[in-house]
Amino acid sequence: MTTERPYLSSPLGRRLLAAFLLVALSSVVVLSMAARVATDRGLASAEQQRRGQVTARVAAAAARAYRTAGGWPGADLEAAAGLAERSGARLVVRGVDGAMVWPGHGHGMGMAGLAAATAPVTVDGQRVGSVQVFFSATVDTERRVAWAWVAGAAGAALLAALAVSGYVTRRLTRPLIVLAAVARRFAAGDRAARARLTAPGELGEVARAFDGMADEVARTDTARRRLTADVAHELRTPLAGLQAGLEELRDGLAPADPAHLAVLHDQSLRLGRIVQDLADLAAAEAGPVSLHPVDADLAEIAGAAVAAMRPRFDAAGLTVVAGLAEPVAVRADHDRLHQAITNLLTNAVRYCRPGDRVTVHAGTEGDEAVLRVADTGPGIPPDELPHAFERLWRGRDAQRIPGTGIGLTVVRELIAAHGGATTIASPPSGGVTVTIRLPHG
Repeated sequence: MTTERPYLSSPLGRRLLAAFLLVALSSVVVLSMAARVATDRGLASAEQQRRGQVTARVAAAAARAYRTAGGWPGADLEAAAGLAERSGARLVVRGVDGAMVWPGHGHGMGMAGLAAATAPVTVDGQRVGSVQVFFSATVDTERRVAWAWVAGAAGAALLAALAVSGYVTRRLTRPLIVLAAVARRFAAGDRAARARLTAPGELGEVARAFDGMADEVARTDTARRRLTADVAHELRTPLAGLQAGLEELRDGLAPADPAHLAVLHDQSLRLGRIVQDLADLAAAEAGPVSLHPVDADLAEIAGAAVAAMRPRFDAAGLTVVAGLAEPVAVRADHDRLHQAITNLLTNAVRYCRPGDRVTVHAGTEGDEAVLRVADTGPGIPPDELPHAFERLWRGRDAQRIPGTGIGLTVVRELIAAHGGATTIASPPSGGVTVTIRLPHG
């Protein structure tokens, strides 16, 4: 079972959390400052508008008092003063000569530092004086209340950012911590170690890709061990036959006639075939295949391969149908292409039964040169078909049919080196069709 470290104990977790918090803190500070500036300006604008409206109403009340009394002497300005007091302000009325007519001489003292709004007093279109309304600093109280709300919202945002940052950091780092631990176990030899994580987005894809890679490595290890056992088994039989035959010749128990030498020669050919399969496998895994492309005829190359394999087809009791009459121009390495086609024909000989038919056809489809090798053999089970081109894959017939399971792998590598593609199909009714597609030359 994987031991999971707390996400904050990992360097990546700490860095992610610090980065998230730094971004959140910067955002909250900027937004708080913007909110304070906007609040100050909004309150100031609203207060200025309110004061202007109050001053206008007070000036209108003073004008009515002036008209009623016929002048400032005897004018009742109590109503105008009441309007100002209900707005938390104090009123000063002056005549056109600037002399104070309300609240009287000396009563305007103590108003220094208060915000004042001034408006003219007009009667019948003639300016007869002015009013000054001195307001207390109520906007400061409103500003403090607004700033308190902004500070509270900023604190709540920071707490929310801390919680979200911790959650996101854990969601991001936990899969990586688990994956790193599983990778160390896998590297240490535990081939059953898997992440099996359900993670968001690309992290989940990485975990699934790792598990897929681990499955492939484990399968390849199993295949290599099986290959070692199969190769040992394949080598043991011809080596034992060679050793026994040579001992008989050495001890004079058998004459060195053509019949005995032919048996020894067959055993040596079998050994050579196994060694060549291993060499082909090494070449397929070594990297890009070296090619010497020339203008060639795909049908001619396939015909040569069929002719070379004819004795083996006859010995296996197979019927070969070749549709290779029309030339098919390609740009290819003659020897490598001949090797690929020979591998396909060899697979048909190995897996088909006596009486089966093998069809080889070459032609063009659009801008592609196409070669199909089809047989009427037992086919490939659907669950094994996706593995047909994998190295060392031999399927359920591994013990019954000789070979190392690299023939189709080599074909795919050689055709891919030519810029082509190889596909395989096996319908439920039986048989296998391998299709090679190359750029038409």
